[in-house]
This record gives sequence, structure tokens and C-alpha cells, in this order.
Amino acid sequence: MTAAEDLELDVPRPGIDRCELYRLLSEPVRLRLLALAAEEELAVGELAELLDEAQPNVSRHAAPLRKRGLLIERKQGTRVLVHLAHGAARDPVVADALAAGRALCEEDGSLRRIAEVVRARDAAARAFFGRDQGRPSFASIPGELPRYLAAIAPLLPRRSLAVDAGTGGGSLLDVLCPIFERVVAIDREHAQLERCRARVEQRGFGNVEILEADLGGAAVRRAVDAHGGADAVFAVRLLHHAARPQETMRVLAALARPGGSVVVLDYAHHDDESMRAQADLWLGFEPAELRRFARGADLEDAVVTSMPAFAPGAGAPDHHLPWQVFAARRPSGVERAAMHDTKSKHERKARS
Repeated sequence: MTAAEDLELDVPRPGIDRCELYRLLSEPVRLRLLALAAEEELAVGELAELLDEAQPNVSRHAAPLRKRGLLIERKQGTRVLVHLAHGAARDPVVADALAAGRALCEEDGSLRRIAEVVRARDAAARAFFGRDQGRPSFASIPGELPRYLAAIAPLLPRRSLAVDAGTGGGSLLDVLCPIFERVVAIDREHAQLERCRARVEQRGFGNVEILEADLGGAAVRRAVDAHGGADAVFAVRLLHHAARPQETMRVLAALARPGGSVVVLDYAHHDDESMRAQADLWLGFEPAELRRFARGADLEDAVVTSMPAFAPGAGAPDHHLPWQVFAARRPSGVERAAMHDTKSKHERKARS
């Protein structure tokens, strides 16, 4: 039953014979049913419990009340829920019937027991979640995560295209695909992209373009330019593998549209030389280094934030390392011109 139908049936129709209405409301079970339904939307089974009647008998009494527009039924799977039609109490005959039904329910205690019936709805959920299910496992993402991310997506002003630079096995796609309309995932290693393709197929992501290419290659440039640049360019644990991190930051910045963002998740500076066995060229970065890379890439509004360690990552070779997130913005054309003008003035001043 839609809201419009609810409003259409919210009061007895003028053509109803008043004697028929009095007859309909003369039955005590119907009076009590009407009063309970006015207090709370209740399932037929719950009404049966409160009225101490069999469910078929409750349905039989509810049918003429629904037919006359006094009750509204709403289906939830196999359950039928009942509530008083909006505005029905404006009819003086119905208002009098509700008062009489309420008095009967107060007398038999059913009105007080509504709260107990509603609390009982929680019983199954409380029993399920209250069970000791052993040591929790955080090895896989929750199945509802894409829905959570889709709910957050409208908060972002621009989300047409994201770039996942150095996608590897594609784990970041679990986050990006529910948020952005299109995602370009890039890696130069075929073996990594095979894992990425398997993930995309398993997840059913239909908005990903996977490219086996160097980050600064022409194929990447064409794919991103076809969308007018990326709203956000992400690089997760990429920079510490880069032979020239400053140049890599420039390439990332070039993929962003004017006004777009570059987001780098990587290690903070650390001294664990054993990570070089993971092909780490750099043992993390100081915030000042990342800000210097940003200036060299003509990015502005750079922010570096430490990230807390997450226990669920224990067991991974880098679980003990400090992480940080760097975010900066590519200026618009006007802002970029102003930046270069200011930079030129400083350079001329330094030479003079």
C-alpha cells in the first residue's frame, strides 16, 4: 500500500451508511484491534498475541476495517502489518470507537503489553549477535562494504573518474568502484593484473578499465584524457618502489584534471632494512619530503596525515610500519598561472 493510497483511504468515505459503520464498530474484538493498531503498527501475529485470538480470526476482523478504509495493511515478505489509517480518527464515530477500544485494552492489559511485543522483535537478532562466535576474523572485507561506500559517494563533489596507479591485485578497487562512475586501474606487471582481473570478475565490477602499461605511457594518457582527466588519482604503496619518487609524483599530478586530487598512501619514514627484500627502494618518507614532491609537481593544499596502525593487518610483512596519507590538489588553470607568475617573480628576485 503506497502513501498515496494511505491518504486516499484515510477516512471513511462519505457514501458509507452510518448505520453500517456503527454495526461494523460494535464488535469488541474490532474495537480492541482498532485501538491497538492506532497505538503501533503491528503484525497480524502480534495482534493475535495481544488479543488472545487465533490469527485467522484476527485477519477476519481486520478485513472489513481495511475494506472501509479504517486500517491500512503493509506486507513485509510473508508478514502483514496493520496500522490505523491516517486521519481516520477525525470521524467522530471512529474517534468514539477508538476511545471505547482503548478502554477495553487498558482493562485487559493488552495496551501495556505492546511494548513487550515490540521488544520481542529484537529477540532473534539479540540471540544471533549475542552468541559467542569465537575469535573474530577480519581477513575479508564485509559483504555490505560496497553499499556503505555507495552511501558515502554523493558527499563527493566530483566522482566521474578515479585512477588506481599501481593497482597490483586490485584491492583498492573494492573501495573505488562503488564510489566513482569509472575507474582506470594501471599496472605494468602482467602477473599482478591477472589477479586484478580475477578480482574484478568476482566482484562484478563493470566500471573498470584495466591497463597493462607504464604509468607515464601514452596508453594511460589517452585513457585518462578521454574523460577530461581524473577527479582523483590514487597511489597506494607505490612511491616507495619508484626509482624517482619526485618524477612519479609529477606523473600522478598530470593525470588529475584541474581541480582534481592526488592521494598517496605510503609508509612514513622507518628504519627497517628488511623491507628492502620486498623491493622497497625507499624506507618511507618524511612529511616534508612529500610536501617538496608536491611543490615540484605544481600541486597545492598538500596535507600529510598519520594513519593509525590496524591490528587486523598483523601477519603482513609491513603490518608493523607506520602509514601516512598525502593529499594535494592540482590547481585550476587560473590558479596555475598565478602560481607560475609568483614562482617567476621569486626566481627573478633571487637572481638580482
